[in-house]
Amino acid sequence: MIIRIAKISDIESIMNMYNSCVRGMINEGINQWDNEYPNRDIIKNDIKAETYYVALLKNKVIAGVNIDQKQDNQYLDVKWKDKTNSFLVVHRLAVSKNWWGKGIGKLLMLYAEDLVIQKKLKSIRLDTYSENPLAISFYKKLGYEELGAINLKPNKKEYYCFEKII
Repeated sequence: MIIRIAKISDIESIMNMYNSCVRGMINEGINQWDNEYPNRDIIKNDIKAETYYVALLKNKVIAGVNIDQKQDNQYLDVKWKDKTNSFLVVHRLAVSKNWWGKGIGKLLMLYAEDLVIQKKLKSIRLDTYSENPLAISFYKKLGYEELGAINLKPNKKEYYCFEKII
């Protein structure tokens, strides 16, 4: 498997991967994502900013993630352990349903942790939907600590905020 910065030419494969992931989530009773989010425009902007990474197997996109330093304003209310504000934020981590449970998401998170080290930063922050037990368990197993909750969408339940000091 190869992890690299995404290119605009990857957009169709990335959106197909998200569609697969969203269908899998819905089948598990998780309504975190839908046809509106994440959408093509958001992913295109991530790619243009050179912050979107894809995991490829035999030149096929099987997973993706955006890794940058942008955090929602509500993150300012969370009591983060990293007081230096020297962090990366993980957004929109997704794995094609056919690849769930095979360690692909973990490899992307380890990649994000390596980026923190390369950039001489201190931590990773992220949020996940409170009604997504698979993601919550996944992040806890990787050593991420739940530090608070925020409300990103008025029609959804809260999102739990996680951090890991690297």
